[in-house]
Amino acid sequence: MGFPRKRHVWIVLTAITLVFCVILIFDGQAHWRLNSNMHLDDTDLSEGYGFRKLLEDPLARIERLRSEGMEQRLPQCIIIGVRKCGTRALLEFLDLHPKIRIADMEMHFFNKDENYEKGYEWYTKYMPFSLNTDITIEKTPRYFISENAPERIQKMNHSIKLIVIFRNPTTRVISDYAQVYQNKVERNYSVERLEDIVISKRTGRVNTGYKAVRISMYYYHLTHWLQYFNRDQIHVVNGDNLIVNPLEEIHEVETFLGLNHHVTETNVYFNETRGFFCMNSVDKQHCLGATKGRKHPNIDSKIVKKLKNFYRPYNRKLFAMIGKEFDWD
Repeated sequence: MGFPRKRHVWIVLTAITLVFCVILIFDGQAHWRLNSNMHLDDTDLSEGYGFRKLLEDPLARIERLRSEGMEQRLPQCIIIGVRKCGTRALLEFLDLHPKIRIADMEMHFFNKDENYEKGYEWYTKYMPFSLNTDITIEKTPRYFISENAPERIQKMNHSIKLIVIFRNPTTRVISDYAQVYQNKVERNYSVERLEDIVISKRTGRVNTGYKAVRISMYYYHLTHWLQYFNRDQIHVVNGDNLIVNPLEEIHEVETFLGLNHHVTETNVYFNETRGFFCMNSVDKQHCLGATKGRKHPNIDSKIVKKLKNFYRPYNRKLFAMIGKEFDWD
């Protein structure tokens, strides 16, 4: 009598297991379908979609957006650099404006041959859905130092608007080093001191073979861009001021883009507790310091002075070129 009862229990347990397996399979397929279209879904930040955005089938959602007049378009503005100068912070601030649509990914389309060869159609697939009255912005800091990017962007759109953001070049070098240092430490790689990299052991001078040093020679890179674009097509953001007075810099960008000032004290405010500026909107509640910024290493003051002296003549040429000066001394 015991055996049939055990067999009955076994059959019930098997049936329950099969049901759970079927549920998991279908759920996994639905999850895969959603993630396979994330480059389309993540970039749309329109207000009012809420849970409908999460529950809606991706293909149906695309059709709905198109029925509302939204399409994926080539960018009308590109943030071309500079690395470690606040490009991500600037993009997130601009994302608060209802007429600006941002591409979340750094595309590396114009600086990498393997991406550029895929063509504009591939590039456009990673742009957010937007109305023809919106402004789509893409950000890839590597464009600024690329030999090919200026000509390729000019070929795509000769009237495009470009944004470049500068910080104190010495501070930028240290920040660049700090990021690389942290990444190597996390991977248990050996790390040289900045003092041993930034100064040539042979000559005792600033080592221009160090890439971080070359990136901060802004004048030379910007000269290359001005061979393809008019000066009034390139807006320069003061990255140091963006940290302490973001609204001033954002308002200048809004004016450059021909937009009304929508980013104000109502959605950008200083959080005394955190010690950082925060953003507050329907889709975004975020403080910059929560995910950005790392402690800079202590650098010998003599090295810092040598770097400042090295960059001073390049800075003067840059200031004359852009028609504004920054307090970098």
